[in-house]
Order: sequence, then structure tokens, then C-alpha cells
Amino acid sequence: MSGGGTYNLQPTTYNLQPTTGYIVPGVPKKIFTYEQAAELLPEVQRLTEQAVDRIDALAQDAVEEYQLVVQRWAEAMIALGIEVKGLWLIDFDSGSGYYCWQHPEPSLQHFHGYEEGFGARIMLQ
Repeated sequence: MSGGGTYNLQPTTYNLQPTTGYIVPGVPKKIFTYEQAAELLPEVQRLTEQAVDRIDALAQDAVEEYQLVVQRWAEAMIALGIEVKGLWLIDFDSGSGYYCWQHPEPSLQHFHGYEEGFGARIMLQ
């Protein structure tokens, strides 16, 4: 993680709305069991860490490049069937709510219902 410096990462600054997520027409909705989501999480973590490292290497005024990195990260998550809810914040749809993960959490530890958001996450047992 060289270069750039520290960024004030605000999801709404880069058009990633925490309440509405990223919606892409034509991408089928995917339902995950906990086991499927947990199995996919290492790839999600790898892709997210790569994006974070790219951001950290950018100059402070590289706004367009920053947006491109975030967009590519979001597109990679969506291609996996995952819903993007904010900057480095994703949800796996379980069919009854969401398994929720945010970088840099070490594992898939949280769940929230469809009507509740990030603030209502509960710890999985």
C-alpha cells in the first residue's frame, strides 16, 4: 500500500447508495446458503483487498481513477451474484434476508432482514 495517502471513503460520494445498492438490469438474482456465501467470501475479500490497494496507491486528486476502481470492484461483486450496498459493503441474499460483509471483516459474521439495513445487523452464532 504505497503512495496516495488516506481517503475519506464516503459511499454516497461515489454513487454507491447504502440503502438502494447497485442494481444492474439483466443480472439474475442469486440466493445463497450460508455455506455458499462463506465459500465465496475469500474471493470477495481478495478482490476487495486488490481494489483497496489500488485506491491507496492513487494520488489524492485522482478522482476519476478512484471512481473507476470502485466501479470495477462493484461490477465484479455483481457478476458473482452479490448485492453492493456501499463502499466495500456487500450483501449475500439468503432468501429471507442478507448475510452482510464489510471490508475488512475477517469472516461472514452478520445478518439483517430485507427491511433493516446495516445498522440492524445481528451477529451470527
